Amino acid sequence: MQQGYAAVLCVLAVLGLEAAAPGECELTRLLQDKLQYEMRLQYMKHYFPIDYTVQVQYEEVLRPSNITRLRNGTVSEAALRYLWFHVSSQAVLRIREVLPEKHPSWKYTQELCQLFDALGEQYSKYRQTDVETVVADLVKLIHSAGAESRSKAVRPKALLDNCLKVMRMLYGVPC
Repeated sequence: MQQGYAAVLCVLAVLGLEAAAPGECELTRLLQDKLQYEMRLQYMKHYFPIDYTVQVQYEEVLRPSNITRLRNGTVSEAALRYLWFHVSSQAVLRIREVLPEKHPSWKYTQELCQLFDALGEQYSKYRQTDVETVVADLVKLIHSAGAESRSKAVRPKALLDNCLKVMRMLYGVPC
């Protein structure tokens, strides 16, 4: 059994993909269950006013095209997952900031935050010096307080749609 696991890791290494930790895979499966289309539609669209938007930094919108561009720039898969975690967890926090506690979406966003907190424990071993400079710079920019000048209005559902699409891109093969 262990030889088979080692062979899979060897194949992934040859393909240039870095295996995700088992804890990461389980947490992303739970996140994927929470981010089902019906739930995103109900909690992030139907429970919000028509055309409601949240102000986020330009860098907090991570689309599959951004990941493809970074992959072509030879950014490692582990660094891309690290970036996805920071962008997505920040997006959920931005959505949660605008919700009063009695809002129907409050509990849903709280559950997403808990899953991202658990995933954050998996990523706590990474330091920004361990990932590529372009990713470290983006993470610093996302967490910097003075970057509000580059803000953008985005619908809450669109933020979670992008979160799910990018998560599937990054975790589909290794998990």
